[in-house]
Amino acid sequence: MPLNRRDFMKLGLGACLLPAVGCSRAEAVVSEEMYVFGTLVGVDVLSRDTKAARAAIAEVSHAFTRQNRDWHAWKPGALGDLNRAIAAGRAHEVDPDLLPLLREVRELARASGGLFNPAIGKLVGLWGFHHDEMPVGAPPHARAVAELVAAAPSMDDLEFDGARVSSRNPQVQIDLGGHAKGVALNRALDRLAALGHGNALVNLGGNLAVSGTRGDRPWRIGVRHPQGDGAIASLEVSGRMAVVTSGTYERYRQDGDRRYPHIIDPRSGQPATHVVSATVLHPDAARADVAATALVVAGTEAWPEVARSLGVRDVMIVDEAGRVQLTPGIAAKVQFVEPPASVKTVEIA
Repeated sequence: MPLNRRDFMKLGLGACLLPAVGCSRAEAVVSEEMYVFGTLVGVDVLSRDTKAARAAIAEVSHAFTRQNRDWHAWKPGALGDLNRAIAAGRAHEVDPDLLPLLREVRELARASGGLFNPAIGKLVGLWGFHHDEMPVGAPPHARAVAELVAAAPSMDDLEFDGARVSSRNPQVQIDLGGHAKGVALNRALDRLAALGHGNALVNLGGNLAVSGTRGDRPWRIGVRHPQGDGAIASLEVSGRMAVVTSGTYERYRQDGDRRYPHIIDPRSGQPATHVVSATVLHPDAARADVAATALVVAGTEAWPEVARSLGVRDVMIVDEAGRVQLTPGIAAKVQFVEPPASVKTVEIA
């Protein structure tokens, strides 16, 4: 089925659900949309009981709202409270729902070799990305960036004493933006399954996760073209699988004709370049979320090593020249809308 621009009316998404057939007459796809996590969120449930499906989606929506509040890096909430305590040099008793996320994200940051570093919230804020609106104007002063890089904030600076968390480094500010959506996707599918809805798709701003099938067919997903309108490719997935794309086109600082992408390289404090889009398939949406961000930072040469370290094997990378690198697993699933500038298959040992 050809893809067209109408399939991508949800602006800014890295991927979307594409039209498909295959639902039985006794079943229907029940769909709801909401705005949370600063983005458009869609939930699709294949069900014979529309009322029950809508009630289940409403429960998931309420959970998203709570998670967005509690996991927000700088607004009032559980994570914001922790960040303020760290800045003041105090230990803080962390919300029981947040504590395991901090431990998990620390391990994933280590596995990424520090390329995914949620402790650099102050750098992210310095670049102006702690605002709902995209920033404009000149980049931050080089000295201010260099000072934060030299402070080397890391998740390893955190100290855990039961539920109390402190930091050896007051420059740590935790931003779970490259992890929380994946966790939310996992929990949404878990909850839908517990309520009897095992065939579902959740789209959190282009980060998608599916369970089961859409009737007798897989779920059909489009991956947004990072350098133009519409899709670069489509793929079909079923079972429990996340399709997460991170890209330098999503958010950026505009300074005249110059764009500074929102994904910051912790090593330099500068926006990541060269890789414009990284798509990861993995059953764990949180791991896929982290990996997609880390692979953008890793660049066109180092990404296979980082993917291996993070335990992801289905990856597609698009560079600034429109060239595609992808692993054999995802190559078998991808159908390109138009031939890319080049396509190279890369093995991850």
